[in-house]
Amino acid sequence: MIDLFTAPTPNGHKASIMLEELGVPYTVHRIDLGSGAQKTPEFLAINPNGRIPAIVDHAPLDGGAPFPIFESGAILIYLAEKYGRFLPTDTRLRSEVIQWTMFQMGGVGPMQGQANVFFRYWHEKYQPAIDRYQNETKRLYRVLEARLEGRDYLVGAGRGEYTIADIINFTWPNIHGWAGVAIDEQPNLSRWRAAIHDRPAVQRGLAVPGDVPAADVVKFAQAIVVR
Repeated sequence: MIDLFTAPTPNGHKASIMLEELGVPYTVHRIDLGSGAQKTPEFLAINPNGRIPAIVDHAPLDGGAPFPIFESGAILIYLAEKYGRFLPTDTRLRSEVIQWTMFQMGGVGPMQGQANVFFRYWHEKYQPAIDRYQNETKRLYRVLEARLEGRDYLVGAGRGEYTIADIINFTWPNIHGWAGVAIDEQPNLSRWRAAIHDRPAVQRGLAVPGDVPAADVVKFAQAIVVR
């Protein structure tokens, strides 16, 4: 059994989509970010960075104690390796998948996240910051657009194969409008986004955590040994 600590955000949806694609049982613990639940000592024992998502694997392959994993990219790689899916074993293909995974972690997510902040939430309209992060998001989208020319997926022979690179790069462009960035001029990116979005497991993952009551993080953390 896997426990998923999450909230309805692009980063949170990466983990829930992956779990749905794998079809493995997991329990959802909704983290109320507005209340600061992610900053409690109990949650910080699971994720020292105080962010979502995080998981705890109660049946790690080494047979040891429950194992916590944080950072969405690390979670996807861990799950892909454990279940032998969505991460090729071929050395070159595996490296390409990890490269595109890091591309999202270091680029698309942080840049579009800042675009969201300054475009939607900042207490005043500071146009230089809005322009900076929207333009960088658009540049990164153009990188994806070029990569997807003649491809169904980001990595693989021929038209490619569905991997964690697609899962992790999907969730931010999926809400491009929230950052005030259009993708009308990126037909490859638009086609790829629509195809990923239509996958049944992706639909289920995007619905998590849904109406699940807020998790009692303190009670949960006291019930397991996190090492």
